[in-house]
Amino acid sequence: MSKPIQIYLDNNATTPCDPRVVDTMLPFFYEMPGNAASRSHPFGWQAEEAVDYAREQIADLLAVSSKEIIFTSGATESDNLALKGAFEMYARKGNHIITLKTEHKAVLDSCKKIEKMGGEVTYLDVERDGRVDLNKLEAAIKPNTIMISIMWANNETGVIQPMKEIGDLCAKHGILFMSDATQAVGKIKTHPKEVGVHLLAFTSHKMYGPKGVGALYVSRKNPRVKVTSQLDGGGHERGMRSGTLNVPGIVGFGKAAYIANKEMEADAARLSVLRDKLENAFKQNIEEVYVNGNTEHRMPHVTNISFKHVEGEGLMMTFNQNVAVSSGSACTSASLEPSYVLMALGLGDDMAVSSIRFSLGRFTTEEEIDQTIKLITDGVNHMRELSPIWEMFKEGIDLDAVEWAEH
Repeated sequence: MSKPIQIYLDNNATTPCDPRVVDTMLPFFYEMPGNAASRSHPFGWQAEEAVDYAREQIADLLAVSSKEIIFTSGATESDNLALKGAFEMYARKGNHIITLKTEHKAVLDSCKKIEKMGGEVTYLDVERDGRVDLNKLEAAIKPNTIMISIMWANNETGVIQPMKEIGDLCAKHGILFMSDATQAVGKIKTHPKEVGVHLLAFTSHKMYGPKGVGALYVSRKNPRVKVTSQLDGGGHERGMRSGTLNVPGIVGFGKAAYIANKEMEADAARLSVLRDKLENAFKQNIEEVYVNGNTEHRMPHVTNISFKHVEGEGLMMTFNQNVAVSSGSACTSASLEPSYVLMALGLGDDMAVSSIRFSLGRFTTEEEIDQTIKLITDGVNHMRELSPIWEMFKEGIDLDAVEWAEH
């Protein structure tokens, strides 16, 4: 009996670790076991040197100083440190933060916590294409606003925000600009200084590095930004984040950044072609297919597609032994509620629950895309054959006008 094909198209949830990254990490698990904070022997010096080198590699990717990179356990911690740390540090200046309703839960939940701490948070709507309206953003700024927090690229739709324009707006009003760039770093050019970002959260495992290690860029010049530590004990990472550094993870993170710096442009060009092939095949072969979010300003490897009158979770069950995709964020996939990101774009429940996110990666092949097209086309056709809703739709019945019986 042949093994079923297994195709991984859930790279926005996590990427496979690049073998070159793993090779770089291996010696630090056994041969070089030192703690980077141990300054009294060669093992500690080796570890510290390896961490410093990785910090340089990551800083090079962002075109910033290595002194501006703070290591964390991942993007969630980085988001928490940036938001709560800045809120506490700049409490005298104000207590108002502006963010978007489509942000990752790590940002939204941190903002909810800040509200409990006495902060004021404005959660802005986005336009139907998933981007922020700059006029509405500026109108939300108050005298007590200290920060705008907007993600570089959305994890569910891949939509990229107008970062330079937002940065200019923050500079004009003298407020901090924080961005969760988890889905952008290592995939597209993300130079925070160039666009006016002062705090940038990102992680290793979304860019072919290991899980459990992330970073926060904290601007040191124009302006010099400080955040209050959220973890106490030892004063590591310039006093902003205490805790023994994950040396093997950081070494892998550095290598992943180095590879991304050299290869992401070619990766992006290849993946955008495969992504477009996937979208076009669905549009040509399946009725009532809709791409969600802005199709001009988006990540090259992501597409979020609604298959009208097909329930996404049910559709996934027709092929999930063969193709790994997502019906929303990995962090909220336990919930069967419609995606809050898609609802914020103005999609109705029916379209939101019929959506699937495809996120391609460095190791995705054209053959895998061809197989995915066939499996999902077959799955949609099968689901619609069984669906009385689809039959009613095809008969021209206005489903919005139907009064459904309550159970």
